[in-house]
Amino acid sequence: MPTVVLLALTGLGLGALYFLVASGLSLIFGLMDVLNFAHGALLSIGAYGTWWAASGHLPGAGSGGFGFVLAVAFGTGTGALAAVLLELALIRPLYARPREQVLATVGVGLAVPALLSAIWGADARPFPGPRALSGTFELLGAHIPVNRLVLTGVAVIVLAALKLFLGGTRHGLVVRAGVEDRAMVTALGIDVRRAFTLVFAIGGAAAALAGALSCLYFGSVDPGQGTSLLIFAFVVVVMGGMGSVTGAALASVAVGLVQQFANYYTTAGLGDLAVVVLLAALLLVRPRGLTGRLA
Repeated sequence: MPTVVLLALTGLGLGALYFLVASGLSLIFGLMDVLNFAHGALLSIGAYGTWWAASGHLPGAGSGGFGFVLAVAFGTGTGALAAVLLELALIRPLYARPREQVLATVGVGLAVPALLSAIWGADARPFPGPRALSGTFELLGAHIPVNRLVLTGVAVIVLAALKLFLGGTRHGLVVRAGVEDRAMVTALGIDVRRAFTLVFAIGGAAAALAGALSCLYFGSVDPGQGTSLLIFAFVVVVMGGMGSVTGAALASVAVGLVQQFANYYTTAGLGDLAVVVLLAALLLVRPRGLTGRLA
């Protein structure tokens, strides 16, 4: 019983990390029809921004208490800013040219890890996480890492915030209307481009937040962190339904649990294969994913 509880809660923590990555990817694709292959680069920027701030380079930031929160906020803000610059400089001129858009974002996704390697080296660097989040708590006989619980809580907050943004705010409604009929919304005097930039900033912030908390999860930061997590984020987006935030949340839980249980009860590494099998089986039954719509 303790083993099952441990695997379930750590699987939820891993699924929460996947959701934080996939939520921004799903939001950007669902609202803007942009398949952003540079999303992993934004995650890496957030991770390195958090690591840099937590290492004492940012006044007030550090590895404990409010300093850690400030470091995460700095990393998340850095990723959001990078997303805005990416949208303005690269994505916006290519909205009507999807092929060039994919090639450009793939190029950014390859260039950023190479740049990070050139500046800080290719080796993983230990992350100075807060001591309070490095311990465990006991539940039903299992010792659960505290940071898994933190990841799950943050993912729930992000899901609620995205749902509120899409359905309960003026900007969310403007974006949804702009996707349906951009010409009509523009004729009403609303600048849809600003709303799309806001969506890209939110998606980038979610990716950067995932990068910041992945440092906590893995205990280190490396240039390829974003690329490896992006693979599972795409799996989650496809399983959940292209453009569905709710579907991404459900798929993240399924992927995290399957991966954890498969890795424990079979040979290590077969969890990834189990996720691919789960994806194939789901698409055979529901080709549009769990929801297949933006919700």
